[in-house]
Amino acid sequence: MTPGRDYDESDVRIRPNRRGSRPRTKDRPAHLDAVSAFVVGVDRGRYRVLVGEGRDERPVTAMRARELTRTSIVVGDRVDLVGDTSGAEGSLARIVRIQDRATVLRRTADDTDPVERVIVANADQLVIVTALADPEPRPRMVDRCLVAAYDAGMDPLLLLTKADLAAPQDFLATYAPLGVPHLVTTTTDFGQGLDDLRAALAGRVSVLVGHSGVGKSTLVNALVPEADRATGQVNDVTGRGRHTSTSAVALELPDPGGWVIDTPGVRSFGLAHVDPERIIVHFPDLEAGTDGCPRGCSHDEAECALDDFVARGGAGPSGLSRLESLRRLLRARNPQSSD
Repeated sequence: MTPGRDYDESDVRIRPNRRGSRPRTKDRPAHLDAVSAFVVGVDRGRYRVLVGEGRDERPVTAMRARELTRTSIVVGDRVDLVGDTSGAEGSLARIVRIQDRATVLRRTADDTDPVERVIVANADQLVIVTALADPEPRPRMVDRCLVAAYDAGMDPLLLLTKADLAAPQDFLATYAPLGVPHLVTTTTDFGQGLDDLRAALAGRVSVLVGHSGVGKSTLVNALVPEADRATGQVNDVTGRGRHTSTSAVALELPDPGGWVIDTPGVRSFGLAHVDPERIIVHFPDLEAGTDGCPRGCSHDEAECALDDFVARGGAGPSGLSRLESLRRLLRARNPQSSD
């Protein structure tokens, strides 16, 4: 090398036909020929999707494109496919894009975990399934699911099972101020409860969430008999159910249509991703009273202006019970709370 010489690009030798000689680019193919699909299941890196509509609808197996390596693809996603989309045995398509999501239901492992876990996408209704007995109902879990539903922009529906083992009135009274719609079923004969549930699910994309053993899979099998979801018993010692569903799956409902997404039973529902300020938005009758709150008010402290607002009748005759419900949900988000 000659000292003091200035080098330029003409001095760089590029060996042809060797890996790395071609300049890298961030440009990605447009995939203008991609077809739209709906993700109905995820299994060990393979995605079960539906392509087409009506008589042309067909199941296709797909994998994730390399450019989506760091992107989570979940049940409910609308995606774009290229490659072999025939659905023939042994064929494999490739997911190259995830379409914009209308809603995203998330949870974290606990209230201090910064990592969000996307459960499902594009659902518009969260069905919170809880047993009235065997296992015992857990109001904190229900509260957390309500917060997650509100945060995701989904409509909540409280579904109480095993009403033949315990009366639902006392449990429902706790949620009356929130105005959450509810349905009730029994253990052995769903009866009118199942018909009401079908009506509530019709034409919607609904997610069933709840502890193991509360009867989610049993309900799904009643709604979609060919689903054949595994069911289990509650442990007599721990009072907890055994995990029978190991992954989320979307199932199409018979006429008048709609989709139900069954999810594995959960024992915790972390809300680290939820901004507590977004919870008050779902209490418009109380939100107006926060104007007098001190800066950074948690709405669950001595200086909160909501107490005086409610005492003056600002939120109407149910103001006190509504405020108590709001604060219960805020405490559900509090890292100090536990299920």
